Amino acid sequence: MSGPRMVEHKARSVPLKPRRRLLSALLCGLSLLPVSGMAQSPAIPSWLQRHVGTGDGQIAPVILQRARTLYLQKVAQGAVANPCYMAMDATRPSTSGNGAPGDRFYVICEGKKSFRAVSSGYGNGRKLKRADFSNDRQCAQNFSNAEGSKLTAGGSYVTAESRTSFKGYYSQSGKREPFHRTFLLFDGEGETDNARERAIGGHPAVFLKWQCRFKKPDSPYADAQGYVPYGTLVNYTGGRSNGCTTWSPAAAAQILSLAEGNPTTLYIYPEAGDINSVARAVKKGTSLSRAGLYWNASCLKQIGAPKFWPRQTLQPIIDQWRDSLPDRPQQDLPICK
Repeated sequence: MSGPRMVEHKARSVPLKPRRRLLSALLCGLSLLPVSGMAQSPAIPSWLQRHVGTGDGQIAPVILQRARTLYLQKVAQGAVANPCYMAMDATRPSTSGNGAPGDRFYVICEGKKSFRAVSSGYGNGRKLKRADFSNDRQCAQNFSNAEGSKLTAGGSYVTAESRTSFKGYYSQSGKREPFHRTFLLFDGEGETDNARERAIGGHPAVFLKWQCRFKKPDSPYADAQGYVPYGTLVNYTGGRSNGCTTWSPAAAAQILSLAEGNPTTLYIYPEAGDINSVARAVKKGTSLSRAGLYWNASCLKQIGAPKFWPRQTLQPIIDQWRDSLPDRPQQDLPICK
């Protein structure tokens, strides 16, 4: 079977004048907040203030502040010129109060005064003998930046190139059609600097569950014997993932189009420091609001306390588990009836 098709786009330095115009558009009419370490950013405009909060469809203040700061830093550095930036709140539940997928991923375009909140998946983790770092479907309790952990790692990212891969054939309108899925890679910084190693990025929350294979020698994706895989599309919008960011097919189309060949920033909350601070506060019985901390209240009630697994701690456990797995010969899919 042929390998995945790849389309790559390299981030280019932003010319000084366009960069100044973009910064001017963002800063025009806004007063600057007092300097506080690296937290300096323009005051939030009134139209965006309406979307700030902890209710459904809103973005928590700390997440917006960090997302804006990251974005403006990258614009000033010439790393991005996209008029929009993104953020994610991985502390929110998978399902909203009305039973629909919960909104916890944000696309913000300040120049257009546009704010959109959509659903997104988070890492499901693993349950191993030496360590259980699995997450339930509704709320995430475990987080890590360890390769192979299948967990979400909060922090700073910049979108990179996209890759579109063939996944197999499925039935659509009575015909067997090829299914392709586009994957947007993320480049991380600091705690997330191994995003490439972990194959972390964003894609539609859809996968093809293989069932069988059928003869189609004229397909560009056929194997040496002329067979192609066939299966059923599974949509897991708002559910768990292997650590990547996943969106509904409709939201994914817009986000991928936004970032295609035009890098932007993504800030994912919570980081390791946030997780550890919240865990300590819970253990002491300290109010998060009084301690200046944030976690979604309904999920915190469900999980009790979050846990961050450093890669130095978790990686040896994962590697040992992998080494213990028996070698299994590759089995061919059955022929479709």
